This record gives sequence, C-alpha cells and structure tokens, in this order.
Amino acid sequence: MIDHGEAEYQNQTFLRSHLAERSFRALARRPGRSIVIDRTVERRVFTAGKLLAVSMMLSKFWRQTIPGKRVGIILPPGVGAFVANLAVVFSGKVPVNLNFTAGRSSIESSINRSDIETIITADAVKEKVQDVPWVEDTRDLSREISKLSKLSIFSWLILVWIFPVGLILKLFSIPSEGDREEAALLFSSGSTGEPKGVILTHRNILSNCQQISDCGLLGKNETVMACLPMFHSFGFTVTLWCPILYDFRVATVPSPLETRRIVQVVKEEKVSIIVGAPTFFRPYFRQAKPDDLKSLNIVIAGAEKTPAGFKERWEEQFGSTYLEGYGLTETSPVVSTNLLESFVPEYLPKGGPVSRTGSVGRLFPGMAAKIVDIESGKEMLANEVGILELRGPNIFQGYLGDADKTRKTIRNGWLTTGDLARIDDDGFIFIEGRIRRFSKIGGEAVPHGTIEEYIAEAFGISDSECPSIAVTGITDEKKGEALVLLTTEDISVGEVREKLTSAGLPNLWIPRKIKKVSEIPCLASGKLDLGAIEKIAAES
Repeated sequence: MIDHGEAEYQNQTFLRSHLAERSFRALARRPGRSIVIDRTVERRVFTAGKLLAVSMMLSKFWRQTIPGKRVGIILPPGVGAFVANLAVVFSGKVPVNLNFTAGRSSIESSINRSDIETIITADAVKEKVQDVPWVEDTRDLSREISKLSKLSIFSWLILVWIFPVGLILKLFSIPSEGDREEAALLFSSGSTGEPKGVILTHRNILSNCQQISDCGLLGKNETVMACLPMFHSFGFTVTLWCPILYDFRVATVPSPLETRRIVQVVKEEKVSIIVGAPTFFRPYFRQAKPDDLKSLNIVIAGAEKTPAGFKERWEEQFGSTYLEGYGLTETSPVVSTNLLESFVPEYLPKGGPVSRTGSVGRLFPGMAAKIVDIESGKEMLANEVGILELRGPNIFQGYLGDADKTRKTIRNGWLTTGDLARIDDDGFIFIEGRIRRFSKIGGEAVPHGTIEEYIAEAFGISDSECPSIAVTGITDEKKGEALVLLTTEDISVGEVREKLTSAGLPNLWIPRKIKKVSEIPCLASGKLDLGAIEKIAAES
C-alpha cells in the first residue's frame, strides 16, 4: 500500500470550506488578473474582478427566481460556462453540467434523476444541439445578464477593489461551510453502461484543486488551453475551478475536436499547457506545424491509455513534454500524473524519479492506494497486477439515487476503481486496463487493449483521428468467451491469425470473428463506447 498522508490531509481545515467562499476570496485577491480568454467567436478577455461582479449579481437574481436545488447547465468552455457555474454556486445551488452529446434518452434521464427545473444555456447552443429535451424554464445566459444593471455590476467592481473580502462575504451571505455537502453533480461518460450520477462535494473539488496545485505543473504564469467540455470531470475541475482558485489563466475553444482553431489559439495566445486525451491529440500530427505549437511546454494526457510510441512521436515532432496522468469522475478527477524533472513537489522524496514512461505517475498527496486480487480481495505485492483501490479527500460521496452501486464501489472506505493496475517499487502506477476490457477465456485473463496494439502494429495501422480497431468479447459455450474484432479496415480472420501467431501471441488471444464497421463507436470524452461495441459484437 502507498499512503501519502491520507489521514492527516483529511483533517486540513480548508476542506471544510465552501466552494463559493474559496472562489470569492481567490478572485477578489487579484481582481485585475486576466483569467479567461474566450476565443469562441471574437476574442474576449475577462478579469477576475469582472467575472466575480457579473457572477455575484446573477447569483442574487437566481437565488430569487430559480426554485430547485440543482441547476442544469449546457454551455461549451468559455466565459459563459465560468459565469453560469460560479453564479449557481454563489447562489447556494448545485451546478449540473449536462452531457448534451449523450443522446436524448440519457439526457432526459439525467434531468429527471437530478430534479432539474431550470437549464442555463445560450440560444446559439440551443439551435446547434437538437437532441436535448429542454425543460420549460430554459434560460439564455446573455438575456439573463442583460437584466442586470450595468451600474450594479460597476458598483460590485468597486466593492471588490475597496472593501475587505470578509465584510462582503457577510453582507451578501456567501456560503462559507461546505465540506461533505453536494457541490456538483456530474454524469459519468458511460463507457461501461448507462451514465451514473456522480455526487462531488466541496471537500472533493477543493482538495483535488489543491492536489493539482501541489504537483507544480499549473503555475501562476501559465496559459492553459481549455477545450474539454464542462460535463467532463477533467474540464470541470482542471480548466474551470483550478484557474478560479489558483493564479493561472485559460484560453477557451468550444470543442476539443476543433483542432485547427485550437492550433491557431495556441499560437496567438502563447498557450503553454494543453490537456486532453490521445484521441483528441492525434489530429495535431497532420494539422499542426512545430512552429504553431512552439509556445507549448507541457501536454497532459488522460482519460485513456496513451498508445505505445505516441509520447515519443509527439515530443520529437513538437518538442513539448508529454506527460500521462490518471483519474476518474469519482476521484474529482485527478489521482496521479507524471511530472517534470525540473520540479520535485514536497510530497515526493527528493532525488527520486518523478516521471516514468508507460506509467501514469505517482499518487497525489493526501491519497492512499493499494492493489488487491480480483477474486479474493487480498492485497498484492509491488509489481503484481490486480484491482486498483483508492482513498482520499477527493473520493466522491456516492452515486445519485443508487445506494447499492455506491456500496459496491466504496467498500470499507476504499474506492474500487474497476481498473487493473500495478504499482512498481518506486510507487509509479501502471494501468493495465479496465476489468471490462479483459475476457476470461479458458480460465485466462485476455487483455483487449494489448491485442489491439499487436493488431495495429502487425497491419501497420497508424494513429488517426478515430480508432479503426476495437476488440471485445462475446459469450462462448466452450471457452466462456470468444474474441471479436471490430474494424474499419479490410482484414480477414486468416490474416489476423497468421500475423498474431507470428508475433508469438497464444491461440486464446486471437479473435475468432471479425466485424467490418463504418466507424468504431466512441464517446464525447474520446473513450471507446464499450456498450455500443459489445452490442455490435453480440449482433454479429
């Protein structure tokens, strides 16, 4: 087991604070700093003071006119998303950034389960996103802001600059104690089934933002590209709340799929850090020149395993350091990341390594981790593969309306991640894959991801904007499961058998069936849509 001071960290007083109070203090401390450079249409720069003033005035209005506890938000990354989320939190309510790409039935289920009566959006978004069951009280953010007096907003700016923060907090009844109360509700991407409502507390979000700050990657002079959707836990915590609470700025683009625009903004705004998934980074190899990305110092990748050779190719072509990390919606989300050799944070031993290729880095401060046997639950030794379990202040409260699933996921205070992993002698975590991405064939655990890597190499299938192969399992009477390969390529079973056998793979690891598809199902987060893949395989 690895323990980075979990019990001691849990007792820190700031964890009992409210996201509203901490955000107010952070924004009021340096009201003149630019915090958001919105590049959605025309360039707009918002200072911390202006963001605070508009959000506070809006929160006062919403406190009086929005009856429900939770408020739906459907907005892309940008000033609007910052204002809406801040105003909801300042009003003492809970923001629910809805996944508008999930399909009508999933969105409707999320709205109903969350008891959402009001959704904040923009008319332009409403026109573009057709498959959303909008509630009766759906509000355009621009019109809501237009109802505010410009004089009132200006007065707020003066208040922030002149009066003591503590006095303003008391005068306007800003919530100060949050701790384990619900601060946000996110719906997981649903890569292994129907999206689950993940309840994040003030303690969860505040601790993870502090942990991210402690690792030293996001310094006060950095400009971070914010293009991940707000319904994605990484986009929500890392590119929304972290810049609010700590002194770095973000440049926003509405979608991680808008590669050309992102490249343009990186160049023009001198963006130094970009975060995302390998799926979103693949198009850069074709659409960006090294000179376009010369301001980039760091690329932080997560959400899916980085393919073999991807890191090396990126660093050779663009020159920036590629760092892989790990997280889950249920961990608010970041658990670990590889770091720069030039900075060793206080929670790691001096003189030791801070990065290791193939790993997702070392555990964040205030967390504990262990690897347990899949069947017995017995704790494993270093370098042995088993289920990764976690403890820490950033571990979520539970699933919305599903006590049974919560009990199965959090056992004796430990979060069962569902990921197979190993921890080496230096404490680096290596993710081997999700349990669901393994098939039990003839009593042997067969990894889908590893087979995909062998097939890609054998057939010379290079990285593209969308994956072209996916391996999954279907029920087999004789062996328990049989492997099925979904592919957009023209590949035969015989060719696959020949090449994988030549590569030394055992017979059990060779797919028995191949299903040609027009595209491999993926989620908006960039992950494979395992549910859709399994359905296609079963129908084959």
